[in-house]
Amino acid sequence: MQLPRNPSRSVRIGTVSIGHDHPIAVQSMTATKTQDVEATAAQVNMLAEAGADVVRIAVDSAKDAEALAEIRARTEANLSVDLQENYRLAAHVAPHVDKIRYNPGHLYHHEREKSWQDKVRFIADVAGEHDCAIRVGVNCGSIDPAQADSFAADDSITPMITSATEHCALLDTLGFERYCVSLKDSDPAKVIELNRRFAEARPDVPLHLGVTEAGMPPEGVIKTRIAFEQLVSRGIGDTIRVSLTVPNDRKGEEIAAGRAILADIAAGRVRSVVDYGLETLNIISCPSCSRVENEAFVELAAQVREMTRYAKNHALTIAVMGCRVNGPGETDDADLGLWCGPNYVNLKRGEEELGAFGYDDILPRLKSELDVLIARQQAGSA
Repeated sequence: MQLPRNPSRSVRIGTVSIGHDHPIAVQSMTATKTQDVEATAAQVNMLAEAGADVVRIAVDSAKDAEALAEIRARTEANLSVDLQENYRLAAHVAPHVDKIRYNPGHLYHHEREKSWQDKVRFIADVAGEHDCAIRVGVNCGSIDPAQADSFAADDSITPMITSATEHCALLDTLGFERYCVSLKDSDPAKVIELNRRFAEARPDVPLHLGVTEAGMPPEGVIKTRIAFEQLVSRGIGDTIRVSLTVPNDRKGEEIAAGRAILADIAAGRVRSVVDYGLETLNIISCPSCSRVENEAFVELAAQVREMTRYAKNHALTIAVMGCRVNGPGETDDADLGLWCGPNYVNLKRGEEELGAFGYDDILPRLKSELDVLIARQQAGSA
């Protein structure tokens, strides 16, 4: 089956190009600690051998940036770097990578007196000097605060699209055209609407697709498939990632799942009607990555899924996040949210913080909170 493609521009990332009529690229991200050069380089190479066109690495500190230089020397894979709160690290990582990803919502954490426009200009200058592409990565859990405050509290989609188009306009003004955009949410329906609306506004900009915090397989693959089927089959999407909560030695499953979904879409093996509004328990969890401060997070996500099976017929959402960078914000919309630190798991009910609990103590407390919500739900329907 010949799939339609949006008329997006061609953007080169190392040895691969996305957009235009290039094949849809498949990406993944390392889950090892970046400063563990041996383990990270090994995982990069494993993902490349599994078929990853681009591999992303998180850099949160100067020591991470130093390690990146050593990792670069040990792999020929196309590397993307994930800048978090310190945009200035772009200057240290750009010589060693093929793409720089920044999050508009994270540009406010350092040098608050400096405008986000000046920070983007700095990133674009560095990227241009070192032959790097850029990804503007907009995420539901860390929306640009200026945009979020400009729209209704229950509208998370418009501020994300506005933020993305605003950053695109600035990059265009700067004469930097080698960029793509991602708009991610943990809800496939929102991912579909976000990317559909953005593609209508800026069909020239290549899109990286993904359902963030998709969770564990098989549910995480199913959620992602729902979004990809509705977007890719309409010509929207130039590069993809399936974000799964899996142990490090299984990260290659993200690549296999992504390529299987693309193959099925190309062969016409898609759902004619997609309905994600099921009245069932929904567990979302972020993909394991190098920002995870305790690897027990992956095991905890599996334990949460197992412990909550008794509640499978209740329309509630539980979020299990692996780090302090995205965890606090990305659990706000869940009925119950857990975000994991090095020694404790922070528990939330919606935006309300309920306290921090040890990894051995969190499940009983989570169950008691879940039981309360179920009782309220049943009382409301009685």
